[in-house]
Amino acid sequence: MPYVNIRITREGTTREQKEQLIKGATQLLQEVLGKPPSTTVVVIDEVDVDNWGMCGDTITVYRQKNLNK
Repeated sequence: MPYVNIRITREGTTREQKEQLIKGATQLLQEVLGKPPSTTVVVIDEVDVDNWGMCGDTITVYRQKNLNK
């Protein structure tokens, strides 16, 4: 049973976009590995940007620093 975990920052992703991600991941596993959609589980975790870090900073701080470059 394939299990796919998609983690994205919480920034207004719509229900429709999430549905597309779930459908796309399921379809990809079926096409590439022959896994049946009926056994594929997809979970989307939305993480607050202040709980996501990059280059030693939260995403909020990282973006502020890199916006000025």
